[in-house]
Amino acid sequence: MFSSFRSRNRVSKTVKPIKRSVGERSKLKMQQKLDSPMAGSTMVSSIWSIVVGPDLRLFAAYEHALLKSPYFAKRLRDQFYETSSKRLKLPDMLPEVFACVLEYLYTDDYYPRLCKSKRHHSWELEDAQDTRNSGGRGRVPSTIYHPEVDGNYLLTDTAVYCAAEKLGLEELKRLALLKQGLRFCALDDILIRSARYAYANTLDTDRRLRPFFIQMIIQDRTRFIRSPTMQMEMGLGGSKFFFDLFVALCLHTDEFVERTNKSSPRTI
Repeated sequence: MFSSFRSRNRVSKTVKPIKRSVGERSKLKMQQKLDSPMAGSTMVSSIWSIVVGPDLRLFAAYEHALLKSPYFAKRLRDQFYETSSKRLKLPDMLPEVFACVLEYLYTDDYYPRLCKSKRHHSWELEDAQDTRNSGGRGRVPSTIYHPEVDGNYLLTDTAVYCAAEKLGLEELKRLALLKQGLRFCALDDILIRSARYAYANTLDTDRRLRPFFIQMIIQDRTRFIRSPTMQMEMGLGGSKFFFDLFVALCLHTDEFVERTNKSSPRTI
């Protein structure tokens, strides 16, 4: 009895805390902050300043919104270990494009927003709801000014898609591609220029935006055959875009020939 009484009341040994370096403590603190269930709340989320474009336009964003992007998550972690400054620089991104990205990080969409058409049971842009016979196409200009692009203008959603590619936002890429299909652009030079921009700012493994431009030109080939811009661009050469277009046209021709041979009667 006496021995059992002593065992139950034995004083346990104190455990010494593990000694960590300053860097290890900072890393552990950052990881606990990111893994916290309150990490998505603005109550505890800090504010970061983002300097965008060559004109140094200043934006502010909550940390929890930026962490939705793998690119920003890495930048924030790296900067947390290197400096206490909460400022990021994006000199190669247009402020107008980043504004679309930031709006998406907060709302999962960007202006003009997607809406369900009650009449046609399909997607349309919100600024097209008051426009009759619009086919869901909005009235917001589909182009954006880019000072580093020849001709200075390209499709807005193409620029947003390429920004989403850089920032690792797959859903934003899908959204931008859907909106680009709803915002028609009638100018050949802008379409071809946007195609070149897409090829320059996406990987060769891209299976969304690049095929979009190829398919668009093939479907409207009679228009582009007479296009002076198309002739000039093809004369310049040296672009994978035109090689992919050539391959797609060959496959389209082979498919047409195969269908013709199947439908024509055989002669003995």
